[in-house]
Amino acid sequence: MAANTPQTPPGWYPDPGGSPQDRWWDGSQWTEHVRGGGGVPSGPGAAPDGSRSLAMLAHLSALIALVIGFVFVGPLVIYLAKKDDAYVRAHAAEALNFNLSWTLWSLVFALVAIVGVVVTFGVGILVVIPIAIAAGIAWLVLVIMAGIKANNGEMYRYPLTIRFVS
Repeated sequence: MAANTPQTPPGWYPDPGGSPQDRWWDGSQWTEHVRGGGGVPSGPGAAPDGSRSLAMLAHLSALIALVIGFVFVGPLVIYLAKKDDAYVRAHAAEALNFNLSWTLWSLVFALVAIVGVVVTFGVGILVVIPIAIAAGIAWLVLVIMAGIKANNGEMYRYPLTIRFVS
C-alpha cells in the first residue's frame, strides 16, 4: 500500500529557478505563468480562472452600478472584498479609478454644458447632446474592452484616468 504524500496546493511560489519573479504551481507542475515586481500575474491566462472572472466583474460591475447612478460602486465593492488577490485588486483599482474619474469628468462637462446652453440661448444643446452621446459610447466600449482583457489574463489601463487608489 502506497503512503499518501501531501501535495503542495496550487498557487504563486518563488521561482525554483532563482529568478526574482513568482511562478504558478498548478498542483502538480510549474507552469510558464509568472508574476513580476508588482505581484500582479502577467501574460495571457496567468491568473487563475476565478481571479480572471472576478477581475472581469470588477470592470463590468460599473454597467450594473450605472442603474443606480454611481458607476464606481461595483468596482469599489470588489476592490474592498478581494484586496488579498493581487490580480483582482489591480483590475478593481483600475476600474474604480476610471469610474471615479469618469464621474468627475461628467460633473465638469455638465457644468460647462449648462453654461454653454444658457449663454447661447439654447443653441448650444446642438453641440452638447452629440458630445454626451459619444462620451457615453466611449465609456461603454472602454469598460467592455477592459472586462475582456481582464478575462484573458491581461492588464488594461484606461485612458484619461486619475489614479485615486493603487
